[in-house]
Amino acid sequence: MPGPDNAGQWISSLIKAFVTDSISNRLGGPFGEEPAWGEPLVGFASGDDPIFEAFKKAVGPVHWTPGEIFRLSFPSSAFEAADLSVISWALPQTCLTKKDNRESSKTPSERWARSRTFGEKFNEALKKHLETSLKEAGYEAVSPALSPLWKRFDKTTGVYVSTWSERHIAHSAGLGTFGLCDGLITPVGKAVRLGSAVVRLQIDPTARPYESWHEYCPFLENGKCGVCIQRCPAGAISEKRHDKKRCAAYLRPVLTDFIRDQFGFEGLGCGLCQTGVPCESGIPDKDFFQDC
Repeated sequence: MPGPDNAGQWISSLIKAFVTDSISNRLGGPFGEEPAWGEPLVGFASGDDPIFEAFKKAVGPVHWTPGEIFRLSFPSSAFEAADLSVISWALPQTCLTKKDNRESSKTPSERWARSRTFGEKFNEALKKHLETSLKEAGYEAVSPALSPLWKRFDKTTGVYVSTWSERHIAHSAGLGTFGLCDGLITPVGKAVRLGSAVVRLQIDPTARPYESWHEYCPFLENGKCGVCIQRCPAGAISEKRHDKKRCAAYLRPVLTDFIRDQFGFEGLGCGLCQTGVPCESGIPDKDFFQDC
């Protein structure tokens, strides 16, 4: 059985193998068996990390700590928060998908819409696969975003908050920091989808190579860049903030109708603020549009 010294490597290999080998990691449609996602980044955080209490302020008091969702999922188990680890991963968009979406200005490319729709179904399958693999190995595990207890709450402003934010969890696991558009900027860029799980297994945590929540965003750090402001077709990003309500109104029904009418499936997606920007494929000033 893996211990803290090699558990991270074992779990990373489980995740990466599923992304590489699963036939569900496909865009489908006119793109056939073209993969939806490239090789993932994987990070870990300890269940007793104080950052999870900080999320109750950053996200809202409804946001779970790892211990809270674990206790809800396994009420008969006796454990300490330090017994738990959080596993987080970032699935990067492929170069072809990023290129297509980079060339769009008002609506998503079909590759992007398919990765957001069918690729997210694969992400859910990955969460279930990891849960099952960990339980078969003897470790209680839960993917909070798949839990029937997961909820989303509408604040009075019309902005939703959830009991488990994949972006904040990825931040806790050393995978990245937030940009002006609220996307997470990772070493492979902002054009990613995120997933996570909580397991009763001690895993060496990934170091967070940043001190602030926005360290990788040049605009929020020193007022430079701001390209995502111009990239947003809904006018939902400004120098002051990301207007989530305005963003959501453009996603539904404007873009859901567009995807159905133009591409022939019920789907969701935009991603224009994640492509055609310096943080598309890496941390700004480092490997800009790397390998693309």
